[in-house]
Amino acid sequence: MSKMTTDQKENSDELPQNSILSKFGITALNPMQEEASKAIQSKSDVVLLSPTGTGKTLAFLLPLIETLDQNCAEIQILILVPSRELAQQIEQVTRKMGSGFKVNSVYGGRSGQLDKIDLKHKPAILIGTPGRVADRIRRDRFSLDSIHTLVLDEYDKSLEVGFENEMTEIIEALPRVKQRILTSATSEVEIPPFVGLQKPILINHVPEGVSQLIIKTLLSSEKDKLKTLDRALAFIGHQPGIIFCNFKDALERVSDFLSEHHIHHQSFHGGMEQIDREQSLIKFRNGTTQLLLATDLAARGLDIPEIKFILHYHLPPHLKEFTHRNGRTARMNRDGIAYILQWNEEKLPDFIQELAPESLNIEDQREATLPAPVEWKTLYITGGRRDKISKGDVAGLFLKQGEAQKDQIGVIEIQQNCAYVGVHAEVAEMLIQKTNNTKLKKKKVRISLI
Repeated sequence: MSKMTTDQKENSDELPQNSILSKFGITALNPMQEEASKAIQSKSDVVLLSPTGTGKTLAFLLPLIETLDQNCAEIQILILVPSRELAQQIEQVTRKMGSGFKVNSVYGGRSGQLDKIDLKHKPAILIGTPGRVADRIRRDRFSLDSIHTLVLDEYDKSLEVGFENEMTEIIEALPRVKQRILTSATSEVEIPPFVGLQKPILINHVPEGVSQLIIKTLLSSEKDKLKTLDRALAFIGHQPGIIFCNFKDALERVSDFLSEHHIHHQSFHGGMEQIDREQSLIKFRNGTTQLLLATDLAARGLDIPEIKFILHYHLPPHLKEFTHRNGRTARMNRDGIAYILQWNEEKLPDFIQELAPESLNIEDQREATLPAPVEWKTLYITGGRRDKISKGDVAGLFLKQGEAQKDQIGVIEIQQNCAYVGVHAEVAEMLIQKTNNTKLKKKKVRISLI
């Protein structure tokens, strides 16, 4: 095999596990992660079942990083996921680990030309949606001989959204896979034969019923629950959360209502352009907005640990979807609460009644104040990882040239061709004036509000 290029691995020094864990603000693996790590290290096929938010991504990435060959310049691990957001998230987690191995993600809605550029020098780890990965394999005809590990993350969702044909095509094209790892937050989906599991080790940490979080119903005398949504949000208070709707049309109606009442929010649904979906999540993560109005597209794969509540404007038809939605909050031992907006005469599904949620009448909340306006804005920078720009470079530019204070700069996200920064609203315009059209590393960048 050819010697690994600097594109494949930037730093040949192996990082101890404790050093990696510290980057995620944890000191030790949880029991599920410990069990998964040992099973994966045994080289056996593994099926990992664990609730959303328990750290499955880190559970399989930590032992798999150790299997990578520094002297191999081809793809060694392939991770298939059901959504572009999950692909991006796993890529971010892998980069944050700082192993130095090259990682790229490919997915629908992203320029095929960008894929071609990224894959010119093969990553050690390739992450992608089945449709786009299958397309790249057909078009680029790159070698698959070095792929020794296949991960199907949230495999049940991939089967649910119709990726079976693409997954079959990909798996049949991998001649030397020695280990298969499947993950899911539910145990209700049968694993199809084409996956090719060989005597898998089953790690099941899925509890019966829903996760341990508080569930409450907010009662309203109005059948049109839109008329009591503002009182529900006033009752909940100023904290980050997701409002779930079942359909895009209903979501857009709720969005119009929130805008008319000057309640700042971001929308997230499958009908949006990819860039708009990405920016909605970025603004939600960095605190520019406190509310995300979403369909079930946001019920899986999004790791936003700051979420304090879920509000079901519409209830999903089944317990499985209800569980996945609620899994967005109360993650990794954090507190969380799920609210159900319910008309007084509306009968709750049996799977909700069995949970015996506490009912609260919010008609008395007329005098309550709505959530306070957000105090953060998001700046867009026309330079990213491809320009060798780091978070430290961005922070340094804003602190020195922009003359901002440390507490006025929030979350910085670096992507391939751009970067996003949460900044305090009162200094946003000043930062643009002082730093726009200046050099960051060797690239002249433009900086603007989104």
